[in-house]
Amino acid sequence: MQTVKSFKNPSDANFTQLSTRFDAEFGMLWTYSDPEGVPCFNETFLGDLIRHHTDIKNSGGMLSVNGETHEIRYSIGASLTPGVFNLGGEISLFRQLIRDKDRAGLLRYATQCVDALILRIHHFDLPVTTISLVQGDALGGGFEAALTSDIIIAEKRSVMGFPEILFNLFPGMGAYSLLGRKVGSANAEKIILSGKMYKAEELFEMGVVDVLAEDGEGENALYDYIKKQERRANGYQAVQRAKHRFNPVSYEELLDITTIWVDAALKLTDKDLKVMDRLVRSQEKLFVPTVEPIQQSNAA
Repeated sequence: MQTVKSFKNPSDANFTQLSTRFDAEFGMLWTYSDPEGVPCFNETFLGDLIRHHTDIKNSGGMLSVNGETHEIRYSIGASLTPGVFNLGGEISLFRQLIRDKDRAGLLRYATQCVDALILRIHHFDLPVTTISLVQGDALGGGFEAALTSDIIIAEKRSVMGFPEILFNLFPGMGAYSLLGRKVGSANAEKIILSGKMYKAEELFEMGVVDVLAEDGEGENALYDYIKKQERRANGYQAVQRAKHRFNPVSYEELLDITTIWVDAALKLTDKDLKVMDRLVRSQEKLFVPTVEPIQQSNAA
């Protein structure tokens, strides 16, 4: 397996919060999220992701590695943060934007989230199968990101859910559109409005997770799935194209819903924001290192 940085000019791919790997045997392009601090969709990570997804689309599905050209057949979304797929939106940012009543800033951030996911939802306009490998927590926008794939493979330890209702909001960057198309609108509303954190086994039984793997065996399960798919890859791709033609997710739909999210966010009360504050503090306690104060020397 070889690490790749871009599709045309390696010097152009100065990603800071994601990395890629390519498995030429199966045409698998791995995209690993590796955000700094809290593993969420901060603006730098979103910028990296948009550029990376645009590169895939513009490549025409072809990737050059060491002078050899390979076809991208699978796009794998995964994470380098142990125990976490992604914790969702940058709550500390949109909490401040809400307090400042900055509608333009909220809409800009929300649109950036949609821009980061839409190409993957549309398979980069290529005959590429998309797979999310979830090996830990996928919450809020992280769960939405997992749902952008054709297939979700999750280890049993994984937990997924939408906590937004706990601070009187809803996940507005694709949750209803993607989940509703996968398990029906009634089940989507149940999951979104419950605020519950679901175990991977529960979501497997509901049809949200497609492949359930033992802890630590997610990557092996993914390779097993692909090897089995190889015999019927053409038929599978045709079915996926038919599904998306029958029930497409448009960019306009996602933008309309994210505008509803922005307007709802601006109606949050101080009480709601205090709940958000507690969530921010708990995330920062886990992922943002504290700097110990420098001890002053008493030596003469």
